[in-house]
Order: sequence, then structure tokens, then C-alpha cells
Amino acid sequence: MSKIIAINRKAQRDYVIVETIEAGIELKGSEVKSLREGRINLDDGFGRIEDNEVILYNTHISPYEQASYFNVEPRRPRKLLLQRRQIQRLTGLLTQRGFTLIPLKAYFTDRGFAKIELALCKGKKLYDRREAIKRREAERELRRALKGRSR
Repeated sequence: MSKIIAINRKAQRDYVIVETIEAGIELKGSEVKSLREGRINLDDGFGRIEDNEVILYNTHISPYEQASYFNVEPRRPRKLLLQRRQIQRLTGLLTQRGFTLIPLKAYFTDRGFAKIELALCKGKKLYDRREAIKRREAERELRRALKGRSR
């Protein structure tokens, strides 16, 4: 049973998720303590492959209060730990038009390792989002009508 730290709710709304991948994340000591307090924001994060390494950008990990001068920059690029085969496969998929790597959630495993669940996504168009909202509203109205009829 893993302990979920943060979930990127924007990802479900703005992207069509094609596939998910679990990756380790390279952190400094004070960042781990900050994660244990749940102080991470995945909303604007994205992954990019550079020199056969997956780098996570724009993920904000707040500085740990008691770390004083050991703190690092909150939005620094962080290396993600994946196997070489996985990176090569992702490189092939990301070169295709429209695919992006987005962090879905951050969590600790049973053994205490910090992990990031990455998603291979395609961006939704504005009309796709509106369609999803209409569908959700219709389902809500249907549930309301059925609930009212059963009384």
C-alpha cells in the first residue's frame, strides 16, 4: 500500500492519457522531508528527454523549513529514474506529434522510495473538454431525476 502525496487533477481534464509509467525521482535530502509533509505541486509539471535522461520540469517542491542553507531551488529540474529500454521507447513515442509526458501523482512506496507516476498524453482540444463537461452534466441530471423518482 503506497502513500499518495499529490495528484495532478488538471491532467485528467486537459489531456487524453494514453499510457502510465512509474519512475523514481532523484531528490536532495531536504526535498524528501518536504515530500513527507506533502508539499509538492505537480500542476504545471512536464517531462522531457535530454541526453537519454528523462528530466522533470516545473514541479514545485516547497523548501523544508528546518533545512536552513541545505535547501535547493523549489522548481529545479529533477532527473527521473527509468530503465534504458523505457527511455528509448518513450523517445520513440515522444517524437510523434502531440505526445507529452505529464506527472499524474507523487507517492511513497512501502519501502519508502519516492515515485512519480508519469503519463504519456495527448492534449485535448477545447471542444473535447466542453463535450466532457456536457456528458458529466447529463449524467448528473439523470442521477438526480432517478433519485427524485424513487421517492
